[in-house]
Amino acid sequence: MEYPSSFEELVECFKMLPGIGTKGAERMVYHVLEMDFEHVQRFSSALVDFKTNIRYCKKCGHICEGEICEICDDETRDQSTICVVESPKDVYAMEKLKEYHGLYHVLHGTMSIMDGKTIEDLNIQSLFDRLNENIQEVIIATNPTREGETTALFLAKLLAKHNIPASRIANGLPIGGNLDYADELTLLKSLEGRKKL
Repeated sequence: MEYPSSFEELVECFKMLPGIGTKGAERMVYHVLEMDFEHVQRFSSALVDFKTNIRYCKKCGHICEGEICEICDDETRDQSTICVVESPKDVYAMEKLKEYHGLYHVLHGTMSIMDGKTIEDLNIQSLFDRLNENIQEVIIATNPTREGETTALFLAKLLAKHNIPASRIANGLPIGGNLDYADELTLLKSLEGRKKL
C-alpha cells in the first residue's frame, strides 16, 4: 500500500535535507500530521521568509538579512585581520569563543577533486578584493580535512604572492585525548604545531 501523493511529496522534500533518509523523513511527516495547523503555517512561513530574507554578505560571504553582515558593518572590530572559514556555521563557532575580534571571509566550501570543486567555485576573488594596506594578517581556518588542507595551502601560496602574512589555525590532539587513539595525521599535526614551554 502506498502513501497518499501529498504525504509522499512531503517525504521527498524532507529527504532533501542532509542526513535524512526515507525512514527519518516519514517520521517527520507523521509528526507534521499531528501538529496544529497554526504550527504548520508558522513552519512553512518561516521557510519562505528564510529563503526570501537571508542572503550572503557582499563583502565577506557570511549570512545576513541586508547587503552587509553585522560583523563587516561593525567598525569596532579589528580591521587588520581576516579569518578565512569554509562556511557561515564556522563563523558562529569562532564567535562563541569571544576571543577573536577581527573580520571573516567565508569560502562556501573547499577545493575537492571528488566533488569537482575547484578554486573558481569558491568565494576567493572577493577575498583578494578586500586585501589592502590595512590587512596585517589572514588567518586560514579551514577544517583539518584533506580538502581543507589543500585549500589552505593553495590560499597560503596566493597570499604569499601578494605579500600578505598568512597563518593557519593549530590542529592536533583534543584536550583529554590519548596518543594511542589518535590517527597518524592528527599526531603529525600535533607534532608540527608544537610550542615551546
